[in-house]
Amino acid sequence: MSICRQARVPQVSVAQVARRYAMNTNLIHKWLRDPRFSSEDQAADLLVPEGATFLPIEVAGMEPVPAAPVLPTSSTGSVTAQRVDITLSDGRRLLVEGPTALSSIVTIVEAVAQ
Repeated sequence: MSICRQARVPQVSVAQVARRYAMNTNLIHKWLRDPRFSSEDQAADLLVPEGATFLPIEVAGMEPVPAAPVLPTSSTGSVTAQRVDITLSDGRRLLVEGPTALSSIVTIVEAVAQ
């Protein structure tokens, strides 16, 4: 079933459909206004059985997934770190202190690992 068709199902919000597909709600609203997706016969194509309804649910007893940390960036837009401490599989340790681009740290690790 297309995203636009799902968003047109009675008692289903565009926000619900957007969350289902990890999309921006505004994009779905834009598609819904687009004449290419607004044919009248689309309602007949819905795969929702007659009389079916969507019910709100609440999941209990689960821990929320923590959001990924926001990484600091430099003025050039590259991701930087203030301190990186890496122990290689052979026991050698790399310690980089001060604002350093992570791409540089990867280069250092690759060079040392050879």
